[in-house]
Amino acid sequence: MLKASLWNRLKQWSQKDHRLLITSAGVTAAVIVLRLTSILQASEFAALDQLFHLRPPERIDDRIVIVEINEADLQQVGQWPIPDQVMAQLLQKLNSYQPRAIGLDIYRDLPVELGRAEFIKAFKTIPNLIGIEKFQDSMSPGVPPPPVSNQRKQVGFNNVVVDPDGKVRRSLLYWHIKGEDRKSFALQLASIYLKAQGITPQPAEINPNYLQLGQSVFRPFMSNDGGYVRANARGYQVLANFRRPGSFRTVSMVDVLTDRVPPSLMRSRIILIGSTAPSLQDFFYTPYSSSLIKEVQPISGVEVHASFVSQILSATLDGRPLIRVLGTPVEWLWIFAWTSLGASLIWKLRSPRRASFGLLLAGATLAGGCYLAFLAGWWVPLVPPLLGLVGSAAVVTSHLAHLKEELKRSKEFLQTVINNIPDPVFVKDKDHRWIILNQAYCKFIGYPLETLMEKSDYDILPKHEAEIFWNQDELVFQTGEPQENEAEFTDSFGTTHLISTKKSLHKDAAGNLFLVGVIRDITKSKRTEQELRQAAAELTRSNVELKLSEDRLRYLAYHDALTGLGNRKRFYECLSQTLDWARSNNNQLVALMFLDLDGFKQVNDTLGHDTGDQLLKVVAQRLIGSLRSSDVVSRLGGDEFTVIVPGIPQADYAATVAEKILESLSQVFVLEGHNVFVTVSIGISIFPHDGQGEELLIKNADMAMYRAKQLGRNQHQFSNSL
Repeated sequence: MLKASLWNRLKQWSQKDHRLLITSAGVTAAVIVLRLTSILQASEFAALDQLFHLRPPERIDDRIVIVEINEADLQQVGQWPIPDQVMAQLLQKLNSYQPRAIGLDIYRDLPVELGRAEFIKAFKTIPNLIGIEKFQDSMSPGVPPPPVSNQRKQVGFNNVVVDPDGKVRRSLLYWHIKGEDRKSFALQLASIYLKAQGITPQPAEINPNYLQLGQSVFRPFMSNDGGYVRANARGYQVLANFRRPGSFRTVSMVDVLTDRVPPSLMRSRIILIGSTAPSLQDFFYTPYSSSLIKEVQPISGVEVHASFVSQILSATLDGRPLIRVLGTPVEWLWIFAWTSLGASLIWKLRSPRRASFGLLLAGATLAGGCYLAFLAGWWVPLVPPLLGLVGSAAVVTSHLAHLKEELKRSKEFLQTVINNIPDPVFVKDKDHRWIILNQAYCKFIGYPLETLMEKSDYDILPKHEAEIFWNQDELVFQTGEPQENEAEFTDSFGTTHLISTKKSLHKDAAGNLFLVGVIRDITKSKRTEQELRQAAAELTRSNVELKLSEDRLRYLAYHDALTGLGNRKRFYECLSQTLDWARSNNNQLVALMFLDLDGFKQVNDTLGHDTGDQLLKVVAQRLIGSLRSSDVVSRLGGDEFTVIVPGIPQADYAATVAEKILESLSQVFVLEGHNVFVTVSIGISIFPHDGQGEELLIKNADMAMYRAKQLGRNQHQFSNSL
């Protein structure tokens, strides 16, 4: 029966909204085709860049310091490249500060005047010094590393992947050359830093081909990730989660050489040495290099590599998210969902103003969702679903215009037909509004035609009658089957008729649905039947009252009359049922709490029993407010209460609940103008640790409660068996 009902509902939905489904699927397919042809790639890149700009600023990563060679430094030295002697002095000076690692982001494959021996000595004596090389690519022939660094394996490649729009959005970690995996400059420096923390590169558990550092898995970039289409995914690339420009402490080369930099700034840091002088043109564009408001300058290559290093360290040590993307099937479902929403909004709202507002709200929600996802480390497509949202809305709008024209023609035809029928006849649209009425119907209801047109039953008839007619009509719309119903009908003069209405569904060439109803007045023939129904209703009402009385007696047998909580009998029944459930579910933990108010007798003695009763009622309310709906609160008698907390993850959870109760009941009680203060002592036993049966759990909880009182009250104690 359930399967048949579900199938019928699915069939009804398919018959009703199949055009929306076809429209959504067609527009989704078109958007996906555009996505796969890379037409939307540039706009997706632009959207991603804006997400970077909108992200809140992050703190400076003080694990990294950049030693820049700026225009002033070049003027001071007087030449470029920097002589080997000056470079050796800089490296030795930095090494004396005891940094974790030093990265030289300057090509030094050829000697530069005097000091070559000193430069070679620096590379041989500084174990944590990493030089750079550049592999040959389509843009340049490549640059070899310093010979001494290559011999000592103190080198990393600094190749940068540039997107078609000239921006860097990816970071290379490994490159496979001649059967060997070569590390990037950033990964070499980060590895040295992390090794001191006891973290080394490992194959990931989810895939041995993935790099794992600590708990972070660096999933490699694939050709169609995010907004990319058939991108070059050679090597081991990851999407770069850039920090804002200026996120690293920067000092100049001359400041280091002239001892104007405090050693503490460099100690235990990663130091990157590179040029920032505009004349050297070592700059790259990143997502932060443009915005909707102004054009932003590119950042230096050394800062790009600092960002790559920071991304590795922050993901490994701080849990800063790496940028993840949706899988292809999920992305297509994401586009289809927003495309369907656009079609549904136009179809449901119809009004141009409301539909436009709905689309704006949906677009804002989509953008906001993508932004929140980005803050959590997800690059969720924005442009394709937005295009699907607007595209499906445009298609449905065009379809509705066609339906409106066909509806006008159908109404003219039906009006001509029903005017010749003597019985009251009405025609409604799928919104339950009258669109065609004959003169017999207007005479029967007592209103002129112009008053009734485009109105619904709710606008003319009493509410209870209108609701009945609406439900009957909706059944015809849902099933498509003819129906005959009997109901009351009140005309404009206040006279109530009994009517029989035959209703059927019709569809025009454009697919517009009409409900056609023919009315017959059966008041006289149904009067006797109505009297019999009233007698039967009285009998039914009497039976209901008897049932309510029975339920009330049962309630009183199981509940405390003062507080409305379960009584002792109810408590034992609930505890037994809860323990049976826990045993059948792998001995789920259940906490049993015994509560006894501290100072209740004094309230009774000083303020009277009426105030004491009020206090017990409020205590019951606060207990209920402090617990889950699945927890059971009972009053055993006097000022003694129990709480059953089923399905707890661990025993400490019971302590958290007890602390919440203690805090709630320690607040002042305002009773009949008096400020009353009481506390509570709580004893806790845990199933199955403190016993398998009800009696033992109750005994242990009661003993723990008395121990709480002996230890000073206003506290909770667990059973001694914990």
